Parts: sequence; C-alpha cells; structure tokens
Amino acid sequence: MYISIDFNSDEALYLQLRNQIILAIVKAELQEGENLPSVRDMAETVGINMHTVNKAYAMLRQEGYLRLDRRHGAVVAVDMDQVKATMELAETLDLILAQAICKNVSRSDVHDLVDQIYNQYEGFRNGE
Repeated sequence: MYISIDFNSDEALYLQLRNQIILAIVKAELQEGENLPSVRDMAETVGINMHTVNKAYAMLRQEGYLRLDRRHGAVVAVDMDQVKATMELAETLDLILAQAICKNVSRSDVHDLVDQIYNQYEGFRNGE
C-alpha cells in the first residue's frame, strides 16, 4: 500500500491518510485481517506526526474499517459487502446528484427526499 500525502492540500492530513486507507481497502490492496503499520512506522514512512496517524486510525476504527488491538495494532476489520455497496451507491448518486443540480434541485430538497425514502425502507430492515 502506497500512501501519498499532499502537504499543500486544503484537506487535513489525517483525512488524506484516512481516505487513502479506505481506498486501499476497497481496491483490495489491504485485506480483511491485515495489519497496518504501527502509528510510529506509518508516521515515519509518510512523514507526518504520530498524533495525525493516531487520529486517522481512531476515525477509521469509529467508522468500522479497523479494529485496534494492543497486541496486533491496527487491523483491517470491515464488512467488504458493506464497503462495496457504499461504493456502488456513491457511483449511482454521483450521476443522480449531477442531474438534480442541473435541474436546480436544492441540497435541502435532496436531503429531505433521501430521508423520506430511507425511512420508507428502514422499516423493512427492522421487521416492521
């Protein structure tokens, strides 16, 4: 896995690292159960502060991409079906949102519509 940080970007360094790790998981460059470099090693390799790496790893853990283990460090632990579904959804939404913007549909209207549709189907998941 190759990590490249753009120090001139407006995007925070920890977000750049987080995003690249997520992309590596999606592209199968990182596999379920695979250990990431230690915080110290990642910081040295990428050339950023250990606290920055720690923040990225913590965020990835909270989002369900990693589990942190005292003996094994950061380990890829993600439901690949969910990641694949999310990526497919993003591709679909990309075109749909572009069409909505071209037709002057507001962000607020899009959010309201997504909430309505999601709520409609959420009951099926919960057995309602």
